[in-house]
Amino acid sequence: MMRDASVLETSAQHIPVLRLMGLQRVFHQGTRDINVLAGASVDVWAGQCVALVGPSGSGKSTLLHIAGLLETPDQGNVIVAGRDCATLDDHARTLIRRAEMGFIYQFHQLLPEFSALENVAIPQMIHGRSRRDAEVRAQKLLSSMGLSERLDHRPAQLSGGEQQRTAICRALANRPRLILADEPTGNLDPKTSELVFHELIGLFRSEGVAALIATHNLELARRMDRVVVLDGGLLVEIHPQSV
Repeated sequence: MMRDASVLETSAQHIPVLRLMGLQRVFHQGTRDINVLAGASVDVWAGQCVALVGPSGSGKSTLLHIAGLLETPDQGNVIVAGRDCATLDDHARTLIRRAEMGFIYQFHQLLPEFSALENVAIPQMIHGRSRRDAEVRAQKLLSSMGLSERLDHRPAQLSGGEQQRTAICRALANRPRLILADEPTGNLDPKTSELVFHELIGLFRSEGVAALIATHNLELARRMDRVVVLDGGLLVEIHPQSV
């Protein structure tokens, strides 16, 4: 029997979009073991922007790769929208990434031979949306980021900030529940970084996604909803203003 849509929605509100439980990850260098993650745990809820901070080399990228189902932890669980992904095969993990997640990197990774509009439309078409519908969604997202006059420009014709804003739109194109971002403004000058960050957070909140954002920029981290510090392989939540 099908459940009422309102019941499903209410139930989903009580389940974190991302739950990381007791993650452990050890790297071996010769005879030396490096415990990058030693029981890291965190919940990320819909509509929240969570900053992930920590010293260089503390394992932030590793944590994001595991959360994004790109790596497998030695121990622990990754639960996405209530589904435990620990025992899934590669194909099932790929489907979850495609349906539930969007990724933003320090470098935009746009397809150089396609326009901004096409870069945002193509992931939707791969996901099964018609070209027309994909382009309508792409235009809406790009316009919301101030790029309505740049739709037909290829990445080489865009500034660094415009390229990164296009990449943010691409990450949101398929309406993911979860965004994972690794230093999304780290390759930008301070003024452009501030502008892109402001637009990024605004768009995330308007879309209602959960976001886990690794950043070295503590000023930006203070303006997120929550801050978790990765140190010694564990995640500790602190008040944003204490960063």
